[in-house]
Amino acid sequence: MTDLDAVIHAPARLRVVATLATLDPADEITFPKLQQVLGMTAGNLSTHLRKLEDAGYVRVSKAHAGRKPVTYLALTSQGRRAFEDYTEALTGLLKGAGA
Repeated sequence: MTDLDAVIHAPARLRVVATLATLDPADEITFPKLQQVLGMTAGNLSTHLRKLEDAGYVRVSKAHAGRKPVTYLALTSQGRRAFEDYTEALTGLLKGAGA
């Protein structure tokens, strides 16, 4: 059986990574926009982002827009590769289940 990346495999983190993977590698999304897209609470999203950041899969950068702090999120190259590996492993697992 193929091992699935446990960091990505959690449903909420899979949704986060899959959403970030739709962005071009040089693009970022703001925390509130990602929260809105995923329909997650700020606390829940923050918890999952921390695990992804600790694994090196997500880059979190903070800036200011005028006087307001803004948090930008992006998938790192390591995170993009991990997601590609995860989808390949999942596809292999599903193909094996159909045999």
